Amino acid sequence: MNGLTMKDDKDTNDELKRFTEQLQKEILDRIRKDYSEDVIERWQNPRNFFRMENPDGYAKVRGSCGDTMEMFVKVRDDHLRECSFQTDGCGTTIACGSMATELAADHTFNEALAMVSAQDILKKLGGLPEADEHCAQLAAETLRRALADYLFHKKDPWKKNYRVE
Repeated sequence: MNGLTMKDDKDTNDELKRFTEQLQKEILDRIRKDYSEDVIERWQNPRNFFRMENPDGYAKVRGSCGDTMEMFVKVRDDHLRECSFQTDGCGTTIACGSMATELAADHTFNEALAMVSAQDILKKLGGLPEADEHCAQLAAETLRRALADYLFHKKDPWKKNYRVE
């Protein structure tokens, strides 16, 4: 044995836990200086973050920073019944994708197309630092392309099976 007692192990684990909690608090405090609570909440708990099976519209876009975002939409009776996304991007990309899907869902096709812009996403999130604003553009562009894909496949839904993803 290495000479440590169970009490020593417990003390070490408690100390490590306190250190980790303090470090997480300090990181969040720094993040809060630049990002709104809405951004942080969607970063940590994104809405609609999943790969949808058999979407009516789909798009995959690589942003200027190298992040990739995918959007999936299901449309019924000219309404976006479901909208989801996936990304390999940073926290602000996740927050922007989450907000874009929230803004678009349960609206008509035309409303979603008109109301989801980078400016709308930024406004709803409470803004982003200038260096991160491109994340909102990525989310808006990916959604627009998913909606365009829906229109393209609307008359010939069988073509959805032959998309290049």
